[in-house]
Formats: sequence, C-alpha cells, structure tokens
Amino acid sequence: MTLIQVDNLYKEFKRQKRKDGFWQLMKSLVYREYEMKTAVENISFQIDRGEIVGYIGPNGAGKSTTIKMMVGILVPTSGQVLVNGLVPYQNRIENARKIGAVFGQKSQLWWDTPVIESLRLTRYMYDIPEDRFHQNMKLFDQVLGLDEFKTVAVRSLSLGQRMRADLCAALLHDPDILYLDEPTIGLDVVVKERIREFIKEINRQRGTTVILTTHDMSDIEKLCSRVMVVDQGKLMYDGNLSTLKHDFGNMESMELETTEPFITEQSLVHMGVSVNAGEDNKTLLTYDKNEINSSAIMKWLMERYTVTDFKVKETEIEAIIRNLYGQFEQVKSKRQEQEVSLV
Repeated sequence: MTLIQVDNLYKEFKRQKRKDGFWQLMKSLVYREYEMKTAVENISFQIDRGEIVGYIGPNGAGKSTTIKMMVGILVPTSGQVLVNGLVPYQNRIENARKIGAVFGQKSQLWWDTPVIESLRLTRYMYDIPEDRFHQNMKLFDQVLGLDEFKTVAVRSLSLGQRMRADLCAALLHDPDILYLDEPTIGLDVVVKERIREFIKEINRQRGTTVILTTHDMSDIEKLCSRVMVVDQGKLMYDGNLSTLKHDFGNMESMELETTEPFITEQSLVHMGVSVNAGEDNKTLLTYDKNEINSSAIMKWLMERYTVTDFKVKETEIEAIIRNLYGQFEQVKSKRQEQEVSLV
C-alpha cells in the first residue's frame, strides 16, 4: 500500500548575490541582486507502508529539502507530495499527528527539564492514552535504556543519550512514518548499534515506515533494503540495495595465504586478476566478479599452490557509493563539455 506519493517535486530558493569588497557591500545595501537556486528538480517516487528507505547523496544534494517538504515545513515550488493521503503543508497539524521526526543536530525536547517530563509533555501534546504511554515507555526503557538518564535534564545529556531520548519522543504517539535525518551522527559504535536495532524492532513490530538520510553507509547497509540516491536535486538511482551492489560494486577481493611465495603469472593477469603480493606469503587478489568468479580463481590457485587460508571480500558500501558518485560526475562533465562545444 502506497503511503507516500511524490510527483514532479520541484523547489527553488531566491537568494541574494554576495560580492567581495567594501564598496560592493555598501552597494548591496541600496541595490540588491538575487539569483534563483534549484534545490530539488522534478523528483518522483512512491514509498509503501512498512519500508525502510535510505535517501542519500552528497552535501547540498537536496535531501533535507525533500524531507522538509514531506514533513510540511516547506512548500513546494511545483509538483505534489501526498503523505497518508494528505498534502503536508496544507494539513500540518493532522500530518504531524501521523509522523515522527529526528534531526541529528536539533532536539525536540525541552532543554531545561528532565527527559521524563519532556516525554510527559509530549504525551499531552499528542493526547496519548495513559495505558499506551506506559506501554511505550516500558518498551523504550528495555530497548533504549532510558532508565539510566530519564530523570536528568536534557542539557546535561551526552549526544548518544539525547539521540535515544529524541527517538523515544518521536515514536511516543505511534506514528505511521518516521523521518530520520543523520540520526547516528557523532555517536560511538555501541550507541549506533543500539539505535539501529531499535529502528529495526519498531519497523518489525509496528510496521513503521522509515525514511533515513545519512552519510554513514553502515546505517544504510544494516537498515535499508531500498536506496534512493539524489545529486544536485535530481533522483539518480532508486532501487534495492542488492541491485546497487551488483551494478556498482562489481570489484571483489581475495585475501590469500600460501605456504610458498606467490609469483604473479601472466595467465592469472589475462584472467583479469590484479595481484598485490605482501609479506609472509600473503597476497591480495582483486578482480571484477562480473567477469570472473572466485571459484575459477580458487581452482587456478589450488592447481599451483598450497593455500592455507583465504577470505573473499565484497566491495564495501562506501566504495559502491563513491563509484556511483563518480559516474554522476563523469556524466556531468560530459554535459558541460557538450554545452561548451555548442556555444
């Protein structure tokens, strides 16, 4: 069932041109020049109920602008957003009752009050029944460990504690959709893993739809089955993570240990394998798995060497995204060259 429908979404901002120099500054006080900046350009997609979707891209790509239009904070220049059948900016109160949001750099909690008091205020804001409030608090205590800091003022919390409290506040009213903008930024490994497990548990138990923007690719790999990649306001990729890995993560490596010193042979090179010999008879082989598979390489090795240990490693998700961005840059450069040649 489609929960979020986005059609030809477009957003541009009017911003003042800034110039260097004192006289230019004085001039701008009297006569101001403006330019239009396109943040989101004709993006279309739909998200079904219960999905966990990674919405990623470089800084300034338009991720947060898209999220803000889906939340109802910004009004689109053109195009349409429907969330749960509602236009977010036209039905902000009704839409806010059905969504939760966590922004990594901003807290929705009251700064000078203890966490538990902020959560009780949230309960009254959303008119949450008392029994449901206590059920949710029990779950959040178990999974997020709120007991250790819920009587502490928000201003005194560590970053990890504040993020856990913000997640609790965002989910206290059982929203259909949870928007997460950099939810694990600056957190240590233990807290990151705890938050990831909590998100998966909420999605599994309640079918909560999650839209995640992040620069931490391990968040994407551990949480998302579907990925949307945006660059310069345009949606460049929309598909499942396994397809993304297949299309852009074709390079694979094999860490190898043999009893004899490894000698690079031309027959191996002709197979498309790159060899990097190390110390203690350890060798790293790199190859395109779409051209040759690891079984063929192992067969070749076993006929010539005594292999004591080996490990096959797929391309890490960070490298896959870099490859994807690299292709975007190549396309962009070609377009610019074509435009220059036409002029």
